[in-house]
Amino acid sequence: MRILIIEDDPQASAYLVKAFREAGHNADSAADGLTGYGKAEAGDYDVLIVDRMLPKLDGLSLIGGLRQQKIETPVLILSALGQVDDRVKGLRAGGDDYLSKPYSFAELLARVEVLARRRGGGANEETSYRVADLELDRLKHKVFRAGKEIVLQPREFRLLEYLMRHAGQVVTRTMLLENIWDYHFDPQTNVIDVHISRLRGKIDKGHEVQLLQTVRGAGYTLREGAVA
Repeated sequence: MRILIIEDDPQASAYLVKAFREAGHNADSAADGLTGYGKAEAGDYDVLIVDRMLPKLDGLSLIGGLRQQKIETPVLILSALGQVDDRVKGLRAGGDDYLSKPYSFAELLARVEVLARRRGGGANEETSYRVADLELDRLKHKVFRAGKEIVLQPREFRLLEYLMRHAGQVVTRTMLLENIWDYHFDPQTNVIDVHISRLRGKIDKGHEVQLLQTVRGAGYTLREGAVA
């Protein structure tokens, strides 16, 4: 999913961006209502997370403006105002869901995924991937090889998910830098090599068939591969 977080608290915004990216989603942020409105107006996001009390343009006015422009991107309102009247106002302004602060990220993530499915934009998105005897379950955040669970760190999980989503294709270093590390330049480090090596050790070590392969001069691919 592509998620836009419109939140003026920099610490809260940074936390959400990091948490959603670790969960395998693309997340952007905006620190005020006008900036958020401009980003949301393009309609490139699957879900918007909007704080009610924003500088320059408050959350309810932002949502109302989008709805007047016939932009129907699902909106989850995230606010410290949690009384029934507050929730009713938010929903009547055009919000699709309302979650009061403080909140559990697990609940927020579940609500966002439900909104994306309702919209239909994520209806065809796979919730699990399989290559040979390697399985990845996005919803349960679990990975198995030959029926045995493999414990991955969040970045390793994102990396494997991306490789499995593009199974059989060559994935370049640039693609990985942009989609897994959110770099739009080459940092000139060996960060990709380190993570690929760790991931290969976890999913291929002890197995006769090696799935994660290096394509010299091009990148990496995940496919039913050579015998070790």
